Amino acid sequence: MTGSQNSAPARGRRRNEADVVVIGAGLAGLTAARELVAAGLSVAVLEARDRVGGRLLNHDLGEGRVTEIGGQFVGPTQDRILALAKEVGVDTYQATVSGENVYVHHGRAKRFSGHTPPDPLALPEMGIALARIGKAVQKVSPVAPWRAPNARELDGMTYETWLRKAEISGAAVDLVNVFLNSAYGGEARDASALFSLWYVSTFGDETHPGTMERGTGTSGGAQDSRLVGGSQLVAQRLAVELDGRVHLSAPVRRISQDATGVTVVSDAGDWRADRVIVAVPPLLASRIVWDPLLPPQQDQLLQRLPFGTLMKCVAVYDKPFWRSEGLSGMGLLRDGSPIREMFDNTPPDGGPGVLMGFLGGREWRKWAHRPARERRGAVLRCFAQVVGERAFDTVEYVEQDWTAEEWTQGGPTSVAAPGVLTGYGEWLGRPFERVHWAGAEFSPYWKGYMDGAVRSGQNAAAELLSLR
Repeated sequence: MTGSQNSAPARGRRRNEADVVVIGAGLAGLTAARELVAAGLSVAVLEARDRVGGRLLNHDLGEGRVTEIGGQFVGPTQDRILALAKEVGVDTYQATVSGENVYVHHGRAKRFSGHTPPDPLALPEMGIALARIGKAVQKVSPVAPWRAPNARELDGMTYETWLRKAEISGAAVDLVNVFLNSAYGGEARDASALFSLWYVSTFGDETHPGTMERGTGTSGGAQDSRLVGGSQLVAQRLAVELDGRVHLSAPVRRISQDATGVTVVSDAGDWRADRVIVAVPPLLASRIVWDPLLPPQQDQLLQRLPFGTLMKCVAVYDKPFWRSEGLSGMGLLRDGSPIREMFDNTPPDGGPGVLMGFLGGREWRKWAHRPARERRGAVLRCFAQVVGERAFDTVEYVEQDWTAEEWTQGGPTSVAAPGVLTGYGEWLGRPFERVHWAGAEFSPYWKGYMDGAVRSGQNAAAELLSLR
């Protein structure tokens, strides 16, 4: 069938009309819709879930308090999300808690201050790693990494292979993997070297080059601050602003284009629009039925950008008892612990106490299929290594496995294996006739983060408006 033949709604289905249909009510889609409405366009936002926020999700702790079980941190150079939060009335507060951090290695816990764990073997090796990563990142453009001078060579190997070729030893590779456990939901062996260096190059903005230190840092880094009321509150406030334009439980099944417009078929009805912005995870976008078909190179790219595997594990206590013992609640754990990184996730008023840990990548593969009770015990044992035996005395324990979310299927971001960027990267975000793209994976800065999502939504809206 041709696109024009498929543009008519199915018999008995009411066809709605709008200037633009936005698919996805995460930060990217909601931001794009907000920009378009401000420009005077009629907009409909179609969201598959029964809620807004995408990969942002608050967990209710009672008495008006929440903790996040999705994306949560913001920091310097993330000006787009910070400005947006301010505009919708959501404040920020320092995520870093005073007290010492804990480093667990070979079953031994050591307290430390600052960003650097007290490992006499890893310290000098990590210094070398940061220097070599930093030098290589300077040659990779955050806008078009596939044009780097040695792009094919870098894209022909995994990041782990590149680290070892750069004479970065096992201890430093382990610490890089601690970061990637939550950043990729995976490890250095899961991504190409080019992708990983590009990822670091996005940890900044137009005037601040990306650095590994900014991406991994707490105070002054990407984990500097949190949002009062939880990160999902920003999305909820945007949805209120959009005043009935957001349609929930409306997964999109088909997008048909013809010479005069686009027909979007969803479970909540059909929409006819002049243009569409697709703001859903790349792999899910590839599963929509397209008429005409996506360009094969673009379709192949979307299929090759799957999410990693990540679960957030949260333990709630009557109070943050570790603070009175001089601990920050932050821990770094090596040697195959289920939890590799953990943080104090207590609400800003100091109660109840909340600890959060990431179970990702290899450890997710090891633990996700096991009985929930067994996994809970393993997670709490990790917490106890950092804050003591009182970690077992929980008021509540919560897990959010993002691979089990039908409309996410992984987390926290897309990761490209060797060959993807140089083979298909130039198709990233390229408009397909009347279809434009948004999402944290499409941003040249803070790819995979809230700031990247907001930026991508603004960029997609500006791109669309320039064509009217």
